Parts: sequence; C-alpha cells; structure tokens
Amino acid sequence: MINLKNKVALITGASRGIGKACALYFAKAGANVIINYHQTKNIDKLVEECQKFKIKALPFKADIASESDCRKIVKFAIKSLGRVDILVNNAGVWTYAPIDKMSDKILNETLDVNLRGVFYLTRAVVPFMKKQKAGNIINISSTAGQRGETEHSHYAASKGAIISLTKSLATELAPWNIRVNCVAPGWVYTDMSKAALKSKESKKILSTIPLKRVGTPEEIAGAVLFLASDLSSFITGEILNVNGGAVLCG
Repeated sequence: MINLKNKVALITGASRGIGKACALYFAKAGANVIINYHQTKNIDKLVEECQKFKIKALPFKADIASESDCRKIVKFAIKSLGRVDILVNNAGVWTYAPIDKMSDKILNETLDVNLRGVFYLTRAVVPFMKKQKAGNIINISSTAGQRGETEHSHYAASKGAIISLTKSLATELAPWNIRVNCVAPGWVYTDMSKAALKSKESKKILSTIPLKRVGTPEEIAGAVLFLASDLSSFITGEILNVNGGAVLCG
C-alpha cells in the first residue's frame, strides 16, 4: 500500500542504524534516495543495496552541523534529482555528560548536530518544497526529549527542542501542503547505543520497557515510512512514539 515511486527522499545520518534502515525501506518503496553520511567506510555497499530496488541512490558526504554543508546537500539533491519530496532529519549524537562535567565542546557538538543541523537543513529545503506546494518532513526525536535522561541532559534538551520545532513548523508550513511530523524512538539497538545495551545496565533498561526488549532500526524506519506515505496524509504536527511502551504519552 505504500508507494513512493518517483519521490525523492533526503535522509541524514543514513550510513548506519536508523538512517540506513530508512534508506533501504524508502528504496524498497520506490523512492530515489539521497544518502547523507559523515564518516563511514561502507557507503558504497549501502548504495548498491538500495539500487537493487531499481531506484537512484546517491551518496553525499556532509556535516549536518555545518550550515554551508546543509545548503550544499540540498543543492546537490535538486541538481541531481530535480526535487526533494521527503526530508528525514535523522543525524544525531549521544554522549554521556553529567552537568557538572559537561564541557562546552560536548554541549556544542550535541546542539550543533541534533538541533542546529535540523534547523539548517529544514531552512534550506523548505523554499523548494514551497515551490512544489508539497513536502514531507520527518524529524527523529527520542523518549529522552519527552521524559528527560539522567546524565544526558544536553541530548534530552536537543531532542525536546525537536518536538517543539515539529509542532511549530507543522502549522507554519501547512498552507503549502508541507507536513511535518516526528518519530520518538525509545531504546533501539544501534552502533550508538550498543555499548549501553551490552553493559551491566542492560537489565535495568529492559525493566523499563513493557515489551521487554529493545527496538530494531527497521521498526523505527517503518514508522518513518508510514509518516512519509499517503497513509498518513491527514497527520501533521504529530509525535509518533515507538518505544515498546516505555514512555506513554499522547
């Protein structure tokens, strides 16, 4: 039922984890994909996997924390594929930092990638979506942005801001038929989280999840794909929680 044929999706942080799963799901649904990455050795393999679905998959190395890089990736997408129909703001960092030991470097890195990068890229792509009078923006937040997270306050703050940004842009951009939604994952097994999930804290983590397991990148990508499809055509400004029941809010 989900058909994104001839659509163009720009996915940030798409070389691994949730972003990679999104790239593959979108390709399978027929969308052409711009695969943003920053540092990886396996991007060619991912491109090949996406191209098996007979779509165009174009990699683009860019630092989402850089305003100029964000403008460059949008310019590349427009020049190469003619449009951007779907933007998935997925790139993010997660670091341990108690407030009294949090350096400016750690704070700035988190805010630059997780928050400012979303502003930069969205600001760059919206003028083209307005011209098209159509667009779909999906931001990736976190349960941390809803309930906070001990010793990760900088991360939680950045993800909480993404939720507020989503709601603000949903009403602002609706006149141009641009929908803006958000997926808030709970614990998901990715390269970013696997150290914590393999630590002695893993039992404590699982005890907070009613389904008694962590999620997979594909389970988050499925929610993103739904929000990008016509099945969600009357949904905007929504925060879709995918967390196994760990945080119940609506």
